Amino acid sequence: MQDAQSPGSTQDTGASQNGEASTHFGYSQVPLGEKQGLVNDVFHKVAHRYDMMNDLMSGGLHRVWKDVLVGKVHPSRRAPFNHLDVAGGTGDVAIRVARAGGPQTRVTVLDINGDMLAVGRDRAEKKGFGEQLTFVEANAEDLPLPSNEFDAYTIAFGIRNVPRIEKALAEAYRTLKRGGRFLCLEFSHVEAPVLAKIYETYSFSMIPLIGRLVAGEAEPYRYLVESIRQFPSAEEFAAMIERAGFQRVGFTRLTGGVVAIHSGWKL
Repeated sequence: MQDAQSPGSTQDTGASQNGEASTHFGYSQVPLGEKQGLVNDVFHKVAHRYDMMNDLMSGGLHRVWKDVLVGKVHPSRRAPFNHLDVAGGTGDVAIRVARAGGPQTRVTVLDINGDMLAVGRDRAEKKGFGEQLTFVEANAEDLPLPSNEFDAYTIAFGIRNVPRIEKALAEAYRTLKRGGRFLCLEFSHVEAPVLAKIYETYSFSMIPLIGRLVAGEAEPYRYLVESIRQFPSAEEFAAMIERAGFQRVGFTRLTGGVVAIHSGWKL
């Protein structure tokens, strides 16, 4: 794994025929104000099988990627540590953070989808982390949380589903303490041509099929694959993080570029 730093720029919004702002929903263009509802519907359908499907689709690699992410969070085992995990409804990352930290580690799990949060609450209770995790149903673009509150902010496989990514990044910056760290785990663009071809074929052929056979839904997983292809390159997304005010911005590619972990500091 090697850290990279590079400038770039991207903007995925445009205008519909009637002049209303639009954005992508997979490979479709939709009015900007409608995307969040469409995304919510996708995750309502898959909430109770979400992590099982992640195991099947990634061959269990999503667990390794999340372990690397939490290793970069590195919560204190002795001092208070206040963490925010956005789009983390099932609690997969939040529980890892709580386990890695000490008894004074507190994690706020925020998700716009109530079904995903219900899964996370149940999981936290069963694993004995119910007192350390707080679950909040809210939008990443408008966090109902104080400024300068958190030591670290994570978002895993969620930023590409946010209609206005710039607003979510601004909110991340606002809610972090001075010296706090932003970390984002997201799918990226595979660079090796042979691996890219294999990955492309697998993504569009097998993932929707697995979704239909296991979860009974193919369309949500077809959207998820398309949304990955529409997300900016690692370099472009790093530039967006810089424009939000973060410093020492960089990213680490994992598994040949299938995913990248982005990092920035509020200094």
